[in-house]
Amino acid sequence: MADILVIKHGALGDVVLATGAMQAIVRHHPDDRMTLLTTAPYAKLLQSTGWFADIIVDDRPSLWTPIRLFGLIRRLAAKRFAVVYDLQTSRRTSLYFSLWPKPKPRWSGIAKGCSDPDLQPERELIHTVPRLKGQLAQMGIVDVPPPRVDFLQGDVTGLAPAGPFALLVPGCAPHRPDKRWPATHYAQLAVYLVACGIRPVLIGTAAEADALKAIKEECPDALDLGGRTSFGQIASLARRAAFAVGNDTGPMHLVAAAPCPVLTLFSGASTPARSAPGWPDEPWLQREPLSALGIDEVLAALPRAVTA
Repeated sequence: MADILVIKHGALGDVVLATGAMQAIVRHHPDDRMTLLTTAPYAKLLQSTGWFADIIVDDRPSLWTPIRLFGLIRRLAAKRFAVVYDLQTSRRTSLYFSLWPKPKPRWSGIAKGCSDPDLQPERELIHTVPRLKGQLAQMGIVDVPPPRVDFLQGDVTGLAPAGPFALLVPGCAPHRPDKRWPATHYAQLAVYLVACGIRPVLIGTAAEADALKAIKEECPDALDLGGRTSFGQIASLARRAAFAVGNDTGPMHLVAAAPCPVLTLFSGASTPARSAPGWPDEPWLQREPLSALGIDEVLAALPRAVTA
């Protein structure tokens, strides 16, 4: 039995998009011991997969904290991994490879001098899912399932409406307001859905409280679950929902991988061809600025036809 390391730090959307690749690696090594290196926000989420015998939390030490940095490298090297699948392929993980003492493990990634470099010529231009598939194909792994979060479950008793409903996800990172479709537009969408017999269910955190409140004021029939849902509960709600509409944010990846039909709204700050949830089949719309995206365009692109 060999020891195998998978590296995936984040963010949430990237982690979800990598779930198919992670599962493929685990299936490729049925008799080996699997270890995951990830960051604290995703350790518990990925522990629930049951794929990894050990999860090491990377607190992202820098060259300015050499004791912590070399302590992490020594800890990893002591495991004597036979193969490292670097699914993060960042400057940080390339640094880890460069500091790794000899003999270095077999390494799939983009680190200079690694044994199995990802040689896809357009790897930085294509969507994350086919990019990861291409990387694994070079390691002899060709059966890569789509991103799925079947392992995520949550009790939605008292949260899921009795009738048909759709999830609305009007938030995103607080420091990226340009990636938010206006709350007034979401309110219009919510009113339309109610007229179609579909209850809007609002998902968000404390950072979206003002937006959720504004939508609720314009559409009292909307169900506001802001601050009340875990990752597992979002996934379980998504499996029951007719569809979801939301901004370019991590929870939309969870929803799409539940799976659930999604329509994702992008500003010019993102590249949906590289990172859209639900690749390749789920629709998305993009405008710059995102406020210029009209409600009629969104209604026309809803994942499932609804008529008032």
